[in-house]
Amino acid sequence: MPEVDQIVAARLRPLGQRLTPRRRSLLEILRSARHPLTIHEILERGRGLAMSSVYRNLTVLEQAGLVHRVITREDFARYELAEELTEHHHHLICSGCGLVRDMPTDVRVERVMRSVMAGMPADVFTPQSHRIDVMGMCPDCVQRRERATQAKGGG
Repeated sequence: MPEVDQIVAARLRPLGQRLTPRRRSLLEILRSARHPLTIHEILERGRGLAMSSVYRNLTVLEQAGLVHRVITREDFARYELAEELTEHHHHLICSGCGLVRDMPTDVRVERVMRSVMAGMPADVFTPQSHRIDVMGMCPDCVQRRERATQAKGGG
């Protein structure tokens, strides 16, 4: 992670912050995750991390543009590395349980988005990037909903 460490240190410096062992540990946990993680999931993976420390360090990393918070529903957030440290992708977000999964980019969608962004009048808005969150229901929530419907006699 030496190259990433240099990027991280450079992004933290203007905020008067530095890359500490705890921040490095948080970044490694997020880097190794297959999907955005909740605070609880981060704590499960990071032995010896305190919740207050995780919140505080995630806030600093987010302010530095190194971590992205994915809001799935009210009072529910997941965290992932910023795309600068990974690769461009979009999200599938379950509106039932808040599960977030990365969705690979589609060349056609990216082409359309680049065209839309390029066509925006500069006096209205200057786009820098985009993200797409597709809201829906994961298979578990669909099954739960179907079972609840059947239990009520509606199925």
